[in-house]
Amino acid sequence: MKTTMQPLTFAEMTVGEIVADDYRTSRIFEKYGIDFCCGGKTTISTACREKGISETVLFDEIANIKKEAAERSSQYGSWEIPFLTDYIINVHHTYLKDNLAKIAANARKIAGVHGKHHPEVIEIASIFEKIAADMTIHLKEEEEVFFPALKRLDGFIKSSLTPDAKDVETVRSVLSQLGHEHDEIGEAVHRIRHLAKSFEVPDDVCPTFRVTYLELNEFEDDLHKHVHLENNILFPKADKILQAL
Repeated sequence: MKTTMQPLTFAEMTVGEIVADDYRTSRIFEKYGIDFCCGGKTTISTACREKGISETVLFDEIANIKKEAAERSSQYGSWEIPFLTDYIINVHHTYLKDNLAKIAANARKIAGVHGKHHPEVIEIASIFEKIAADMTIHLKEEEEVFFPALKRLDGFIKSSLTPDAKDVETVRSVLSQLGHEHDEIGEAVHRIRHLAKSFEVPDDVCPTFRVTYLELNEFEDDLHKHVHLENNILFPKADKILQAL
């Protein structure tokens, strides 16, 4: 997004397009509670209407943040598919593999200890248990099927060679599946935040309760960026390859 654009053009853009162009703008959308990852296809005009925000105010805040010097390392939209997929695996998949089981165990623990007085944590533990199970399958599908096939297609396109028809079909079918799974996980995470009252820790709880809410908040932050990189940057790149074929 260029800061010289007219507000009408800005209003017609999607939230995902703006964050894909400059990830720093995600801070503005988070400030106003606008979902930029799973809700990335929402237009600015729709997002502002739903949140009761002035389009002009949002435009000015985004324009101001874009005046700051951008770090080259955060310009994710310019990354090539092989580098982007490797980054997602090494950073976000690694985080999930290291933390899903631990967070799920802590959520079960506080549900057992505090569920009587804070029944919301029982539902939170159940929701996160399903998230952990679904994410484990999701990561395996990406690492073993989708990413390798997409990398091969990208290589064929760049080399002007004819791609394997099986890879084309794999990318086309799995792309739709992954997008649907992102939506389901996103809804589950929104539900956890609602139940946890934005992770506000009650006064009468143990340290494990506090740690678990911090972990859940951190998980949500990581997921937002993870899903953004795929929904708003990687998947559109995959769509372009399919269209080119």
